[in-house]
Amino acid sequence: MDTFRRDGLTFDVTDTAPAGRPGEVTGGQVALCLHGFPQDRSAWDGVAPRLAAAGVRVLAPDQRGYSPGARPRGRRPYALPELVADAVALLDAVGVARAHVVGHDWGGVVAWALAARHPDRVASLTALSQAHPAAMVGAVTRSDQLLRSAYVLGFQVPWLPERVLLRRGGRGLRETLRRTGLADELAAGYALRAGEGGRLTAALGWYRALPFSGGVGRVGVPVTYLSGRDDPFYARAAVEGTADLVRGPYEHRVLPTGHWVPEREPDAVVAAVLAHVRRR
Repeated sequence: MDTFRRDGLTFDVTDTAPAGRPGEVTGGQVALCLHGFPQDRSAWDGVAPRLAAAGVRVLAPDQRGYSPGARPRGRRPYALPELVADAVALLDAVGVARAHVVGHDWGGVVAWALAARHPDRVASLTALSQAHPAAMVGAVTRSDQLLRSAYVLGFQVPWLPERVLLRRGGRGLRETLRRTGLADELAAGYALRAGEGGRLTAALGWYRALPFSGGVGRVGVPVTYLSGRDDPFYARAAVEGTADLVRGPYEHRVLPTGHWVPEREPDAVVAAVLAHVRRR
């Protein structure tokens, strides 16, 4: 599968079949990998082949706003319920009842919400970098989480963030990503693609739709949370508070890295997902 459709929008997908089983594979274990900001499905290039080699089919979409055919105007179309519905639509399109969901950054928010609202569709959750959203909210009054999330408030301003980040051919975004620990070649690629066809404005729509997104409840599916020791975006209170919002089996591992876990620690990601697969 290269694309799927929902509500007139077309989403691009990288569908990596297990080794020796070319084409669409509807049986067996499936991992749904959801990228964050300002990434795209290429964030999983180090993860997908390893999972496929272990017999797991990997679905990695360019999510709403990142796929050229899925860039509606305005803020409301990027509210969290729409993002979750997109993920469910992909599972429906490939005939997958339950998937091992892996989410990084904003993709992690979608993954937490998917597990909370549709636990019947989630075999397990592997959250990368992203603390449970409610834990982040709770940490605001007892830590420096508000300061760490100050950029979210800045992104609410119309057009100015785009101008700053895309200045000099996207160098503003590229330098920002490099400062947070992403390799230069990856930062350059994400920054270049962000400037194409209104993509950055659509991606920022996820932040600007927060007033319409609602909260995320407790999660009852098995969860592995991989956080970066040097991640600048999450306060310790948010990271540690995540455990209180998981009712099912839960494991938290701190990795010797920063925010960009899929790109920098693919082996750890694969090991966490395969641990869930083996338990099933």
